[in-house]
Amino acid sequence: MKHLLSTRDLSSADAIRILDTAEEMSAVNSREVKKLPALRGRTVVNLFFEDSTRTRISFEAAAKRLSADVINFAAKGSSVSKGESLKDTAQTLEAIGADAVVIRHYASGAAHRLAVTDWISAAVVNAGDGTHEHPTQALLDAFTLRRHLARVAGTASTGRDLAGARVIIVGDILHSRVARSDVWLLTTLGAHVTLVAPPTLLPIGVEGWPCEVSYDLDEAIASRPDAIMMLRVQAERMNASFFPSTGEYSRRWGLGDERFARLDDLGLKDTVIMHPGPMVRGLEISSSAADSDRSQVLKQVANGVSVRMAVLYLLMSSGLAGSATAAPQLKETVS
Repeated sequence: MKHLLSTRDLSSADAIRILDTAEEMSAVNSREVKKLPALRGRTVVNLFFEDSTRTRISFEAAAKRLSADVINFAAKGSSVSKGESLKDTAQTLEAIGADAVVIRHYASGAAHRLAVTDWISAAVVNAGDGTHEHPTQALLDAFTLRRHLARVAGTASTGRDLAGARVIIVGDILHSRVARSDVWLLTTLGAHVTLVAPPTLLPIGVEGWPCEVSYDLDEAIASRPDAIMMLRVQAERMNASFFPSTGEYSRRWGLGDERFARLDDLGLKDTVIMHPGPMVRGLEISSSAADSDRSQVLKQVANGVSVRMAVLYLLMSSGLAGSATAAPQLKETVS
């Protein structure tokens, strides 16, 4: 596999290989000198047609810690704002010798389009395309959850899947590329996923996804999940009214103080709270929940660098479907 475009393309073995490699990268990130020579002399381009803070910075940090040269390309203020096409931009990147292109685009399918044409020979990593997918976010979510479950079980996280884990994903499923990527990846790794949302914020065809659907957050929490992932209401993608009011949404589908306190009442001491960010405090999540010991939000951000280091390393060194020797070679490099 030369590109990472969708979590649907990943087998369980592929995903575990990425997560295990990310564990090695995490060890590097905990050292005083957070640097590896693995991609020295290679060039990674962050090609962002949408605004981003966390994802762009995370990919930039990941590439630099692997010693790659990084070029940040933002559509605003570039020739794109003058009408340059994706093809022309891609061919410019090819001409300057890009080895990998990390692309975020407002159009679903843009990353796939870039990967399957002859515009560019570089590896392509989908950093979010429209309302389609965001595979590295799903990988860092799986990495974070896998580590939590291993800690609770008192075992090592390396090599394990998510068999038996129960995850509920709550909120604006319709516009969430994160939800789509998480459903496919988490279920591939053996987790049981339940989507919780008002009917108006569920996509057409969701009944064909490998997950359950619920409209009642309290009922879903009573099923004793291992993780509750809250999603932001993406108002910028909405062109109609999808719920009566923000107050009604928060009351029924938000993790407010009262609902958050219920986790203790139910004895769910090991249930964690996740969020891909950015959070809208007071709407889908309260500050008490976001800042609690249960919250994995900052761990997700930190783990994102390790996971993206693993993805760039595997794609640019041997490909995700390359030889099984990639991770052992990395161990020798780390040591």
